[in-house]
Amino acid sequence: MTRRDFITLLGGAAAAWPLVAGAEQARKHRLGVLLYSTPQADQQMERLRAGLRERGYVEGQNLAISYHFAEGKPERLPEKAAALAHENPDLILAVGGDVAPFAAKATSTIPIVFYSSADPVQLGLTASLARPSRNATGITLLQDDLASKRLQLLKEAVPRVSHVAFLYNPDHPDNELREARRAADGLAVRLEPVEIRGSGDLEKAFAAVNAAGCDALYVVSSRHTTLNTPAIVNFASQNKIPLAGGWGAWARAGGLLSYGPNVNEMYQHVLEYIDRIFRGAKPGDLPIQQPTRFELIINTKAAKTIGIEIAPTLLARADEVIE
Repeated sequence: MTRRDFITLLGGAAAAWPLVAGAEQARKHRLGVLLYSTPQADQQMERLRAGLRERGYVEGQNLAISYHFAEGKPERLPEKAAALAHENPDLILAVGGDVAPFAAKATSTIPIVFYSSADPVQLGLTASLARPSRNATGITLLQDDLASKRLQLLKEAVPRVSHVAFLYNPDHPDNELREARRAADGLAVRLEPVEIRGSGDLEKAFAAVNAAGCDALYVVSSRHTTLNTPAIVNFASQNKIPLAGGWGAWARAGGLLSYGPNVNEMYQHVLEYIDRIFRGAKPGDLPIQQPTRFELIINTKAAKTIGIEIAPTLLARADEVIE
């Protein structure tokens, strides 16, 4: 080899090195995301990208994200989950209790991190919160005693309440109805379970609430109730019914109060687990996390709309008061 050939070869290798290094870096962290709706419709996706950037993962550099989404059609989730698993990413993020089981059925080897308001044990994702027994771990917003606490706060805010419509999706694995029933007798409250499995059930549910003569509305947060937040809050407002919900979004949308975890705060744990698994941690070593801090948010504007006044002592305990 001549000196000129050697220099040409060396220069070509040096020029190619950034491309090779970049390719290796891009392959290093491959994240698959399984969604019920679309990346554009899911507000958590921008939070995901921003949070990963803060942790040093940048798309196009050391991170590649592949989205598979059902566009709001649950019957498409099995095929979308299978297609995502076939890509064999380093990790799958499954957003929603109605989504995570399909990811778990699609693979028993790829690490899965889920973010859900449902019970992961009832979903079959794990046998234990403390020790995930499969390839999935993550965050659940579920906490059994929250239902009784919300009902207690609703009764404290509106002492006259005696007949509460309990709006829930019976297909959503949680323990809220059971726990609320346990608390209802001690609060002199009668629960009226009202089912909603999809947007098509809304009008029927509203009619059932009115027909039963309920004087308050308790909404269990799930995929379908959350997607219909404006309609549910508008119904409660028009009928002057105090509404209690599980996440801050219910009070901020116009409901009377909400009591539950800060969902943005809990999402940080999702990002933490993605980071730790990228760095070599195994799902089985990461316990499923539940919220430990809860926020009471009261909407005094909604109180005025339905003609009630919240006691100053309760307002003083609120983490946020919307006026």
